[in-house]
Amino acid sequence: MNIELARFNMIEQQIRPWQVLDPSVLALLATIRREDFVPPAHKAMTFVDTQVPLLDEPHGPCMLEPKVEARLLQELRVTHTDRVLEIGAGSGFMAALLAHKAQDVVTLEIRPELVAMATANLRRAGLSRVRVVQADGSKGAPEGGPFDVILLSGSVAEVPRKLLQQLKVGGRLAAIIGEEPIMCARLFTRATDTSWSDMDLFDTVAPRLSGFGEPSRFKF
Repeated sequence: MNIELARFNMIEQQIRPWQVLDPSVLALLATIRREDFVPPAHKAMTFVDTQVPLLDEPHGPCMLEPKVEARLLQELRVTHTDRVLEIGAGSGFMAALLAHKAQDVVTLEIRPELVAMATANLRRAGLSRVRVVQADGSKGAPEGGPFDVILLSGSVAEVPRKLLQQLKVGGRLAAIIGEEPIMCARLFTRATDTSWSDMDLFDTVAPRLSGFGEPSRFKF
């Protein structure tokens, strides 16, 4: 496979058509080696418009589609002074993208095998502004906050208020919310100490993040 041609085609055929036009985001996707964050068994899927399994289990954690990762990164408008919290480290790829734009990144991962994977991948990439922490992401990192940016790299039924409260005023949080087959990426912005605004970005479907609650299915 011609890797650089595949990377170019991913950007031009998948990512740009998804309204990702920020030059800094496109430049990152052209230079950060996504293939280094994909498990060896799935290297052939690196640049394909699909989710990439990270563990050998059905319905397990995945890397999100390249276009979804790119659009979330663009919508968060990360700057070089931002402190970022990611929930769901996965293989570390999204944290790598964030680290190239932010002052520092903390990425939380509840699965020990993924903590090891992300840590190793980020170390090989030479990224020192990222810390991978094994923790229940649903609680966030209150001792490390407040944050300018919080990203949930997976889906949840709803965003816990305790995560929204870990944003600085003016801070942004992106998450994929809902239940299959209907989910929506949503951007929250903390307007004041006591209020937040939100807007829907795009429809998509993503694997669940571990540790977050589900709505009751009991019906009278």
